[in-house]
Amino acid sequence: MIRNQEILLVSRLHETRGDDTSESDEEEELEEDDQDTEFGEETYQDDQEATTTLNNYGKFLHNLCGRKMQRQGRGQRHGNLFALGGVLDPRATWVQEWNKIFLLVCVTGLFVDPLFFYALSISEAYLCLFVDGWFAIMVTVIRCMTDVLHVWNMWLQLKMAKHHQPFSRDGNGESRLGDKSAHKVALGYFKARNGFFFDLFVILPLPQIVLWVVIPYLLRRGSTNAVMIVLLIIFLFQYLPKIYHSVCLLRRMQKFSGYVFGTIWWGFALNMIVYFVASHAAGACWYLLGIQRVIKCLSEQCSKMHGCNTRLLASQQPIFYGGNKALIKDHGRLFWASNRVARHNCLESYNNYEYGAYKWVIYLVSNNNRFEKILMPIFWGLMTMSTFGNLESTAEWMESLFVIIVLTSGLLLVTMLIGNIKVFLHATTSKKQAMQLRMRNIEWWMKKRKLPLKLKQRVRNYEWQRWAAMRGVDECEMIRNLPEGLRRDIKYHLCLDLVKQVPLFQHMDDLVLENICDRVKSLVFTKGETITKEGDPVQRMLFIVRGHLQSSQFLRDGVKSCCMLGPGNFSGDELLSWCLRRPFIERLPPSSSTLITLETTEAFGLEAEDVKYVTQHFRYTFVNNKVKRSARYYSPGWRTWAAVAIQLAWRRYKHRLTLTSLSFIRPRRPLSRSSSLGEDRLRLYTALLTSPKPNQDDFEF
Repeated sequence: MIRNQEILLVSRLHETRGDDTSESDEEEELEEDDQDTEFGEETYQDDQEATTTLNNYGKFLHNLCGRKMQRQGRGQRHGNLFALGGVLDPRATWVQEWNKIFLLVCVTGLFVDPLFFYALSISEAYLCLFVDGWFAIMVTVIRCMTDVLHVWNMWLQLKMAKHHQPFSRDGNGESRLGDKSAHKVALGYFKARNGFFFDLFVILPLPQIVLWVVIPYLLRRGSTNAVMIVLLIIFLFQYLPKIYHSVCLLRRMQKFSGYVFGTIWWGFALNMIVYFVASHAAGACWYLLGIQRVIKCLSEQCSKMHGCNTRLLASQQPIFYGGNKALIKDHGRLFWASNRVARHNCLESYNNYEYGAYKWVIYLVSNNNRFEKILMPIFWGLMTMSTFGNLESTAEWMESLFVIIVLTSGLLLVTMLIGNIKVFLHATTSKKQAMQLRMRNIEWWMKKRKLPLKLKQRVRNYEWQRWAAMRGVDECEMIRNLPEGLRRDIKYHLCLDLVKQVPLFQHMDDLVLENICDRVKSLVFTKGETITKEGDPVQRMLFIVRGHLQSSQFLRDGVKSCCMLGPGNFSGDELLSWCLRRPFIERLPPSSSTLITLETTEAFGLEAEDVKYVTQHFRYTFVNNKVKRSARYYSPGWRTWAAVAIQLAWRRYKHRLTLTSLSFIRPRRPLSRSSSLGEDRLRLYTALLTSPKPNQDDFEF
């Protein structure tokens, strides 16, 4: 009895949990219930009490679990609301476009950072070092703008999946990962070596802090030499990792898509921009070290002057926004500013002091034209990195080290630039050179074989039109070595819209169209080209995409019937009846017309073997009445035969009307037996029989 109660409790528990039971489980329960009925009324009452208790307990558990799941669902929804959101697909088009924009932002940041050096200037009138306030504000604003874009990119990287992670498509067709993967992606970005913390480091406002906090503090203390050293060290401390950050981004873009901007000229421009930025950075360092050399010269002159203190070399107002009165507020500074010897030896000419490689800096340190102050160091950097061994250095170790680094970097960059430009130019002109070589070979061959002038001109026209159509790219050769599935998908994408323009293919299903697209070939014919002649074996079916053809047939006694085929028309329909005729004949059918191009024509060609393959494997498609009617309607042979039949019938009808209207010459015998009517019928039957009517079993598949 206890065992039976346990069985009932277990079965009731499964029911309260809402689990789906199979038919076999239900049969087992019925068998157990049948066995339970043998124990009497007491057992039944106990079972009812146990069932009631268990049902109440099950409802309690169900409500409790339901409230818990609701709380978890609300918590998960709120968590997703305030969390990162969906995971981004790095293969999305807008993500790739943003990467291109961000690469340009990184290059802009590399150009902006050296501009902080040009905020330092020396007053020619008062011989003191100060910070150009307005220029410092401008550079700081530009740097902050680039940092904002860096922060936005960091936010995207938190939600950006790696390239190897699988994606699923949602209802809108967008690539998504699960919500659980969003936290994993963000955690992976935090743990990556070149991840969050590296991106955060390259946007730290170190140059801004140095320019607006550290340098004014050092100038107030009179430590002018420390100003250049601190600024240069902080610049290199962040600028070199910033270069590495841009290189990593460039490699990541190339690794993922194989290219950066997709065009050769963009690659050429990117290499020139890199070389220009390197020259700009070298010129800015040259300017800063030149200011240090000028300050050293002024310090030596100050030491020779009685009562002069090196604190006078720093402006009393470190950040200066204009005006001359604010720089001088005491007699000691006015006395130092009146030192003409120091001004002449240190600022007016570089021949009075050993400036070495910095001799041109003296024309810039006190120049108020900010554009010239930036442009001249860039010119110096380009000149130094492009031409080697033209610097006159002194024996100072820092200057010698700087010159060595600049010359070595210039050697590497020039070598890389020349190599990349050579590759780009070769990629740009290789196809054109191959075309020119091919034309020279063709001209030599035509001259050797003594072809007539008309044939030579036709060959030249064909080659140039083929080059103009595809710029020397052979589509068939490009996709020939691809996997079969990928090749079929590409050809299906390229040819489907054009194949559907052919009325014969509009009533066929996608499977037949896919096989047709896989086998068609793109053909180009020049003006005046004879494609096929009447009576020649039909080699292929042609489906016209652009241009017009003239289809001509000889009827009788030298009479020729002509019609024009345009986009949407086709020729070579004899192959359809040839492929579907039973028993099959291996001999190709003869062409019923001559095809001549009236202009440059683009068409799709389906070879005889391909037509045979399609018709044999998809015979059910060509039994369709719509396909039959389309084939007959657009067939040049059937059109010509129908036109001849209609013309002869119309002439016969007009002739009968003429005979009936002339009552005075009406014959005595019945009209049906008149000689003229018999001759007319004879001419009609002769014309119909001698006209190139298509085969009687054409399109009767």
